Amino acid sequence: MDPRAHDLKLNRGTPQNLKRLKRKEKIMTIHSEVLDEKKERPTVMVSGGFDPVHAGHIRLIRAASQHGDVIVIANSDEWLFRKKGFVFMDFDSRAEILNAVKGVIVVDSVDDSDGTVCDAIYRHKPTYFANGGDRGRSNTPEQSVCEELGVELLWGVGGDKKLASSSDLVENARNFDEKAPLRYTSPVSEK
Repeated sequence: MDPRAHDLKLNRGTPQNLKRLKRKEKIMTIHSEVLDEKKERPTVMVSGGFDPVHAGHIRLIRAASQHGDVIVIANSDEWLFRKKGFVFMDFDSRAEILNAVKGVIVVDSVDDSDGTVCDAIYRHKPTYFANGGDRGRSNTPEQSVCEELGVELLWGVGGDKKLASSSDLVENARNFDEKAPLRYTSPVSEK
């Protein structure tokens, strides 16, 4: 057995061969192919609340995977509550969805009590730190840590504009007061 996997347990309940590591009551999921490294690929870290996960997040992750294996850092439920005042999807639900995105090798939690994912950058030391279209030098507090560690910053990954906002999606659902549309009721084909 790979020495890095000494405290990993096989999660037989998933469709893929995944390994899970408990740490601080959160679960980090590692795809088993990561443990069978034959050639080292660059790693790309993406981070966010992902609450709820939407098409813009998927585009960010898929675009990041063009630069290397993707490490997704999902902010904590506590961070979400501080930012938005509510948690739509808990960490485990978000992590399960994010883990299913092609190109993702690790979904991990972070000590984000300082409002950043610097803790995760120090722990994982990725090759790249990818930022979506709504991030720039003025609103990315992780820049100094990336520069200190030699992590290259990628900007506008997944597109230069933000496709959707998780907060806006939730707000639209809250404000939806129209009746549901009637279903089409024409006769069904006999064929």
